[in-house]
Amino acid sequence: MTAARSHHGPGPLRRAGRATGRALHAPFTGTARGIRKATHAHGAGESGLGKLIELHAVNGAGDVMITIALASTVFFSVPTDEARGRVALYLAITMAPFTLLAPVIGPLLDRLPHGRRAAMAGAMLARALLALTMSGAVATGGLELYPAALGVLVSSKAYGVVRSAVVPRLLPPKFSLVKANSRVTLAGLLATGVAAPIGAGLQMIGSAWPLYGACAIFVTGTFLAFTLPHKVDSAKGERRARLIDPHHEEAVPRPAPRTAGGRTGSTWAGLRGGGNGERPPKERPPGLRSVGGSVLHGLQANAAHRALSGFLIFFLAFLLREHPLAGQSAAVSLGIVGVAAGVGNACGTAVGSWLRARGPEVIIATVLGLALGMAVLAAVFFSTVLVAALGAVAGFTQALSKLSLDAMIQRDVPEEVRTSAFARSETLLQMAWVVGGGIGIALPLNAVLGMSVAAGILALGAATSVRGLLGAARRGTPHPRVA
Repeated sequence: MTAARSHHGPGPLRRAGRATGRALHAPFTGTARGIRKATHAHGAGESGLGKLIELHAVNGAGDVMITIALASTVFFSVPTDEARGRVALYLAITMAPFTLLAPVIGPLLDRLPHGRRAAMAGAMLARALLALTMSGAVATGGLELYPAALGVLVSSKAYGVVRSAVVPRLLPPKFSLVKANSRVTLAGLLATGVAAPIGAGLQMIGSAWPLYGACAIFVTGTFLAFTLPHKVDSAKGERRARLIDPHHEEAVPRPAPRTAGGRTGSTWAGLRGGGNGERPPKERPPGLRSVGGSVLHGLQANAAHRALSGFLIFFLAFLLREHPLAGQSAAVSLGIVGVAAGVGNACGTAVGSWLRARGPEVIIATVLGLALGMAVLAAVFFSTVLVAALGAVAGFTQALSKLSLDAMIQRDVPEEVRTSAFARSETLLQMAWVVGGGIGIALPLNAVLGMSVAAGILALGAATSVRGLLGAARRGTPHPRVA
């Protein structure tokens, strides 16, 4: 009997079970293979960039789960006046300390060049544990929710700073940094779009369920961080970078601290190498003093875009809740503006990848003017269409401006200080977002006033950066552009 069964193979029930298992398994394995093929294309798999793309997608999915849980508790579950007070409290307890912590994050992580994978894994694990902590308080909205939210915010920004510093280490051959960042950003946007409805569905089950989902996602990200190549932790050839005043041709030395060996560390007030306790060489290493003006003007323009983003998120959240778009509920109104901004961001990222590094100064100046023009139109002719259009244009211009800034840093910043420059520039942009958010929550809910303030933020950015950007574009650069 046994021989007969062996000869004829498994029985019909077993064969049917295996076929059913394969049928159920195929969609998941097929999707996984498709994702892996897309993220590892054009040499990204061999360089390790593909794994960073997947890690950033996990990061985006986890963050949106926490955002959904917090929004339902702090914003949607209470009357407008109380929600305004809760969000103000949220800003005071989370954003205000973050403005003090943000300048520390970049330099602190810059001192951990050999632990970047561990730092990214730590940021993931910290958010997983904090999500569990918040799950008990999210239903009541107790004060213990806010310190945990601050921890999530700091961990998220720390991850972003490290990721920006890691990307140059994982560039495939003949791959520009702007293209690499485009892929990473698009992956995060796509993951956010997929995870958002899942998080909304979990919210319908219970207020804590999106946080349980976030915990599971971040635990996965903790393990994925350690799958990145070992070269991510290599600090070979790197030095720390500092920003200088672009109007000064020569950097002014500041009193240098003594190291343990009695030598003086370099503390030039410039975006250049040094500061590691070693005696400065006779010939100063290639720094950013000669190219810092262009990069710093790009940072000023991007800070205006990031401040606008923070302002619109908070101001429009309350404005549209109190005064929804014509014929729509508050939730639908916010959804329309949010989707418009997301689509604009994705389009800006795609266009940035197509433009590569061609004329980044002109691109930044142009998109800043485009955003300013749309904000002025929204202030003068406030309407449903123009609010949605402003959200889309703000998303588009912010993405394209940031990618152009990345291109300038890759082109102008010497490789030995490039990763440090990314860390510090990202910290500055995060601080600008906090400032914009604070203005948005403090402003009265007047549509014309709000759009005028939005235009003012962009006008200030244009006044401080456009002339310098266009001047740098006319003068050209001694450094070869990256294709």
